[in-house]
Amino acid sequence: MRHQKKNATLDRNSANRRSLFANLAESLILHEKIQTTSAKAKALRPVVEKLISKAKANTLAARREIMRVVYTQAAVKKLMEVIAPRYSERAGGFTRIIKTGNRKGDNAEKSVIELV
Repeated sequence: MRHQKKNATLDRNSANRRSLFANLAESLILHEKIQTTSAKAKALRPVVEKLISKAKANTLAARREIMRVVYTQAAVKKLMEVIAPRYSERAGGFTRIIKTGNRKGDNAEKSVIELV
């Protein structure tokens, strides 16, 4: 039974979902704004928020934990050296989701997720 299981599966198995979140998180970190479906944006938000919170510690252990999720060195470097110091005084709420309408082909609801 699915009692108390509120995580969005996005109709993918866990390995595929982990890869999707890694790619979306990396794109969001590098570009600071991406356009995707609303369901993916809502599922991505806690992943990115936790990464930024870990990066604020600025330790080797935090860097290694981030590298478990985001694979490229460029994204980890930008997260640790640029994005985390920007939010050093902020307790949370590092991302914003703005709905932008529906996609033409399948009428899926699109959103822009960006760093505040």
